[in-house]
This record gives sequence, C-alpha cells and structure tokens, in this order.
Amino acid sequence: MSDAAVRIDNLNVHFGGLHAVRDASFSVKPGECYGIVGESGSGKSTILRAMCGLNPNWTGTIEINGKPQTQYRPKSFYRTVQMVFQDPYSSLHPRHTIDRTLSEPLSIFGLDRPEERIRTALEQVGLRAGFRFRYPHQLSGGQRQRVAIARAIILEPSILLLDEPTSALDVSIQAEVLNLLKELLVGSGLTMILVSHNLAVVAHMCQRVAVMNGGRIVEETTTDALRDGRVREDYTVQLLAATRSYDRAVARSLDPFD
Repeated sequence: MSDAAVRIDNLNVHFGGLHAVRDASFSVKPGECYGIVGESGSGKSTILRAMCGLNPNWTGTIEINGKPQTQYRPKSFYRTVQMVFQDPYSSLHPRHTIDRTLSEPLSIFGLDRPEERIRTALEQVGLRAGFRFRYPHQLSGGQRQRVAIARAIILEPSILLLDEPTSALDVSIQAEVLNLLKELLVGSGLTMILVSHNLAVVAHMCQRVAVMNGGRIVEETTTDALRDGRVREDYTVQLLAATRSYDRAVARSLDPFD
C-alpha cells in the first residue's frame, strides 16, 4: 500500500477526439499542499475533475489513501475527498440559505450534531453565526468562497481539491482566502491539491509544483526553485517571465508543447 495521500500514474483523459491530459504522474504526501500550474486549457483542472469523479473518461491509476479508484465513486468517497470550485457564486444554490447549503451534506451522510458542525465550519472560515441565514446574493465574493470552503470541510475530508479558488475574486480579497486556506492546511492536517495559472498563488501555498503544458506535466519542481528561477524547462522559464513582468507580449509568446 502506498504511503502517499494521492498517487496519480499515467493518467490520460479524453473528451471525444481531444486528448486533454497525457500520461500525467505525480504523488502527494499526507498534509502537503501540491500545486499544478499552467495556462488555461493545459489540462490542470481536468486532472482534478477526474480525481473527484466528475469526469469518468480517464485511464491510468488514481489512488487515494492507498486505495485505487474506479471511474465511478461510491458516496463514501466524498467523506474523504472534497473540491472547491473557481466561481463561488455559481457553485452555491442561489435560493438556498447558507444554513441549508451546509446542512445538506450532513443530512446526506447522516452525520450527528448538525448545529455544532455548522457553527464550527463557519468559525473555521471566519464567518459569524449571523451569516447562516443569508443567501449567496447577500454575500461578497470572498464571503461566498468562504461558504464554499465551509461546505467542503464540514464533512471533515482528508483531501481538498482547489480549482483556481481565488481567480474569480478581487485582488484585495484573494490574500484573505489564501491565508484562510493556509491556516486550514496547517491546523487541520488536510492534504491539498491547488490548481492555478498564478505562480504567486502556488508559491504562497505549496511546497512542490507540477507545470503543465498541452496536457502534459513538463516539469515538477519546488516552489523555492521557482522563486529562485532554478527551473529546467524553457516553458517554465517563459511562464515565470510572464508572471513576473505581467507582460502580455511575453504571455502570448509562450511556446506550445510539441
């Protein structure tokens, strides 16, 4: 049995004729935050969707806490793995109060002490009890994303998948949500996989990072090496240059993976 919390080996994902992920392999240690970076369309979010069971069109190995996964997951899987999506508004039901949003997963899994669990989840994400009976449209973008995180952690999973969790938020709010996630990482022992196009976000959260281009992981490195520019692949060098300079011309010049 593997001692990794997550092990991905030779993962391939197809959408019709599109080969979206090609032979991706990596492993994540328990309690680690592992980053996956790349441009839009590079395949990074597709990996998360295959991992959490949203996309069954994959081959290869997906192993969670030492257990190989099939294309279709039992309900019990979602006590272990939860996902936070990019857009907090579209991921919350507009006609459900925050109380109902947090109550539903507890009811589905038959968990006891729902009142205590809801209060605790809101406290963990820095929201007062008064938010409980509000609707999503009554919250700011950052508050909605905090609710989405609360919904994910209320089941006490061991693995949290984060798909661009701050990209839909104002820059002033992004740091608040990232710091919240960092506190959860340190305080709860969660294992996290963070997908982002923003190297600064990944450097803040992660210890190791996979760089994707054209559906492939072209390089795996540490965030310390990223900060220092000690990277191997030309694509990663160009991605770093685009991030540091915010130069649209540099971003457009990124070479496609051949």
